[in-house]
Amino acid sequence: MEIPVYIVTGFLESGKTTFLRDTLQNSDFCDGEKTILIRCEDGEEEYDEAILEKKNVFIIPVETEEEFSAAFLKKCQTEYRPRRVMIEFNGTWSMSKFIERGMPKDWELVQMITTVDATTFEAYMNNMRQMMNEQLSFTELVIFNRCNKETKKNTFRKAIKAINRRAQIVFESEDGEDGYDDEIDLPYDMEADVIDIEDDDYGIFYLDALDQPQKYEGKTVRFTAMVYKGRDLPKGYFVPGRFAMTCCADDIAFVGLLCKGKQADAFKLRDWVKVTAKIKCEYHKEYNGDGPVLYLEEMVHTGKPKEHLIYMN
Repeated sequence: MEIPVYIVTGFLESGKTTFLRDTLQNSDFCDGEKTILIRCEDGEEEYDEAILEKKNVFIIPVETEEEFSAAFLKKCQTEYRPRRVMIEFNGTWSMSKFIERGMPKDWELVQMITTVDATTFEAYMNNMRQMMNEQLSFTELVIFNRCNKETKKNTFRKAIKAINRRAQIVFESEDGEDGYDDEIDLPYDMEADVIDIEDDDYGIFYLDALDQPQKYEGKTVRFTAMVYKGRDLPKGYFVPGRFAMTCCADDIAFVGLLCKGKQADAFKLRDWVKVTAKIKCEYHKEYNGDGPVLYLEEMVHTGKPKEHLIYMN
């Protein structure tokens, strides 16, 4: 029987302990199955071990990254024989090394969550970008807590999606209430017969279509893009997209959406084109779930735009 593993990562004081404590004390989640909580760092917030033990949850502390080894995890499995594993991961440790090292047999990673203090996010991105990228590249859910009216939600959303387009993003207010979000103020007319996406607005379109593909179901869009073709794409598909920069040259990456259409055979890699396509929200493994798939209606050569790089901030 597979043992589900949940990893919550983030920097010290980002809200990991609060999130895990609330989750483990929620009877809808913690139903009495034997659970171990591997805690890789101590913060200001604490767990009530007496309450957790009544719920059959046992805390196992880890002091150093070296101690957090495959042998240690196997020992936890042997001694506790858990039915569920929660890991409060230290945000300064290497997630990629942990993933490469693997876990005991039958342990199955179900979800990875990253907690972020919205009030310090920009400072961490500017000064500890490599560590932030390490956390965000693997995560499936990013929870921004301590949000207020001054929180730059659109900017934060763009920064996350530039690193990990599959990540879901949730904003929580300072009092811990979720759903603290608002709609992106779209700079194009969603009700137009053909939605024209200007060059400066491609980043917003790309992020919003990934976040809410169902909103674009049946919509026809038109935008300028570069053609990408590769063996990593399904047969019959290509990707029209743009090179995007979040904040500096090191963050430049190609971002685009899957597109299907025989007309693309007449175009070459890196051709600049004007794409007109209808969007359908479909399951696709490249999106790891439902996502926006473009069905090509028309594509014509166009010149390279004056500003070929777009900015995601």
